[in-house]
Amino acid sequence: MKKRKPEIVVVSDVHLGTLGCNAKELLEYLNGIKPKKLILNGDIIDIWQFRKSYFPKAHLDVIRRIIEMQSKGTEVIYITGNHDEMLRKFSGTVVGGFQILDKLVLDLDGKKAWFFHGDVFDISIKNAKFLAKLGGWGYDLLIILNRFLNWFLVKRGRKKYSLSRKIKNSVKEAVKFISKFEKTVAELAIENGYKYVICGHIHQPKMVRKITKNGICLYMNSGDWIENLTALEYKNKKWNLVYYQELQEKKRQERHNLTAVTVLSKK
Repeated sequence: MKKRKPEIVVVSDVHLGTLGCNAKELLEYLNGIKPKKLILNGDIIDIWQFRKSYFPKAHLDVIRRIIEMQSKGTEVIYITGNHDEMLRKFSGTVVGGFQILDKLVLDLDGKKAWFFHGDVFDISIKNAKFLAKLGGWGYDLLIILNRFLNWFLVKRGRKKYSLSRKIKNSVKEAVKFISKFEKTVAELAIENGYKYVICGHIHQPKMVRKITKNGICLYMNSGDWIENLTALEYKNKKWNLVYYQELQEKKRQERHNLTAVTVLSKK
């Protein structure tokens, strides 16, 4: 199948090495693209929860695919996050078309774009790392429970349900944190003259224009590959937030249309 060729692809919060990671789906997504730049915006490998007893083949295949993309001309930029913060000691390392950074600024068609993971704005990470790690394990368990629930719901012919999204949306403090996070990031971006600000960390895919008294910027979050299965793509001076499920549905529809045309041509 012909690969799509965006100029830039941004993926974050994959959490390879955890039970909640949708590695097979990410691999399928990566197999369908050929970008000039692949920006891995933090928490790609979950070093916090890494254990030798659990690193499935599908997770390793994702790493192999990224290496393969780099070997075939895609520039790969790994921006460190909090779950892979151990890599920050290697920040600035460049090996061929692969580099590790803590943040990145690019000029995209005359507009400055600021890429970073986002954990620097999370007080719980900075002041209570143990509690943050404990919360990460709890979130991982919640995702696994959610998968069993959705398996049961699908068997019953009902729609899938997101436990974590329900909890986040119902807990005022979580909603307040996300709103404050977006506001802080956007204000800082505008103050520094960035027209685009791209982060991850909070697992909330979004693309929204932010306006303050000092200016305007496009705030974007690439989401995650635990629950939302999303990425950001830049092509022809335009950003798009892409959902794996929507891409799959589009592929199914294209195959259906092709089959229908083939059948009609034989009549």
